[in-house]
Amino acid sequence: MLESGCKAVKEGVLEKRSDGLLQLWKKKRCILTEEGLLLIPPKQQPPPQQQQPPPLPAEPAAKMKELHFSNMKTVDCVERKGKYVYFTVVMAEGKEIDFRCAQEQGWNAAITLQMVQYKNRQAILAVRSTRQKQQHLAQP
Repeated sequence: MLESGCKAVKEGVLEKRSDGLLQLWKKKRCILTEEGLLLIPPKQQPPPQQQQPPPLPAEPAAKMKELHFSNMKTVDCVERKGKYVYFTVVMAEGKEIDFRCAQEQGWNAAITLQMVQYKNRQAILAVRSTRQKQQHLAQP
């Protein structure tokens, strides 16, 4: 379980394209949850010889980014080139974040699946809430 109370669905390393002029690929430790994707700079990773699950970093959250599914629009632009799968996460405000990973890791599919499940849960909650309001108003 993570600090936010969400269970980690998938953990590993993704490469994210930087926003800078050179647009270099930078490795990020990623934790996919039922609520979104956490991006943690690699220097905050524990050494690989540890046997216990890696703790979340104690450094300020400013270094850690959370891409919450409520702010995510789509995962698209999937392209397979060489050993990599390239994909883009499109945020609600229009920002696009480019990622790549080894083809066999399947990060794009895992993120898409979790995002769809999150949006479905939100839609079900909205329908239930609307029905409860209607039933409350219909009672004399």
